[in-house]
Amino acid sequence: MDGKSIVVFGLRFIALCMVMFVALSIGGVVTGQQATTEETSASLLPLFIVVILNTTVLTYAIIRSKWYGPRLIGVVFITLFGIQTFMSQIETLIFIPSINAIPIFIMGLVTAAIFSPPAVIILGKMHREPETDEKNVRLIMLGREWAWKLCVTAALFVILYFTFGYFIAWQNPAVREFYGGELIGFVPHMMTIVQDNPRLVPFQVLRAMLWVALALPVIRMMKGKLWETALTVGLLFAVLLNSQLLIPNPYMPEAVRMAHLVETAPSIFIFGLIVVWLLSRHHSSFRDLFSRVKEDV
Repeated sequence: MDGKSIVVFGLRFIALCMVMFVALSIGGVVTGQQATTEETSASLLPLFIVVILNTTVLTYAIIRSKWYGPRLIGVVFITLFGIQTFMSQIETLIFIPSINAIPIFIMGLVTAAIFSPPAVIILGKMHREPETDEKNVRLIMLGREWAWKLCVTAALFVILYFTFGYFIAWQNPAVREFYGGELIGFVPHMMTIVQDNPRLVPFQVLRAMLWVALALPVIRMMKGKLWETALTVGLLFAVLLNSQLLIPNPYMPEAVRMAHLVETAPSIFIFGLIVVWLLSRHHSSFRDLFSRVKEDV
């Protein structure tokens, strides 16, 4: 990029940050989620950080997309709302059922609807780019391969979720006090979870499939090498899901928010990398999968 192109891109990025800020603000107004003057002053800097982080990862995904126009707008909308609002709030409903999540869902819908069309327009992705000879073979698999890979994906998500949850978040006394629990060994901890909340593991399997569903259009639309797509999906998952934990809220103390941030950001980033690697390459069998892992390592 020459100097002029850098300046133009910088102005477009600033414009997108402004759109994101306005979208969040309008979403808050529409749903009555406005903060008090004191809360606003305390959350203004974290909000700007969230706006910059979210805009950065979405901008990269958009400019590196093969898709354009309404289809790309749809992917941006689904990605932003799906990760930032839907995937976070369905878990909140499980752990903090007293929260009225309806306004939060509406705010997420409004924010994504306002941001997505201008984002594609401002970044110049409304029209088809010159065709390339590269054939898109990602996600082309037989049903049998899809079936066992989704099972592997679900198992890996559950492992990541509970191991990071226990060895990072649950080690924090503030987290244990907030949820009402004690520090015991990992195996007894898991046995307690299964006994006290037997639906939690199946629920996380469902969440794993929803994460995969959110990753599929991004995997399909991205240009470049596989590692670039994996990095993009991992960052979209980690940033859009966790950035809002930087903003103070009345539902969760700061120590708990930061513990969950340190827990979920790396775990969901790793899961995003795994999803892309697993679903974007052909493996003839489960044994072939492990032989490929050895080769890559």
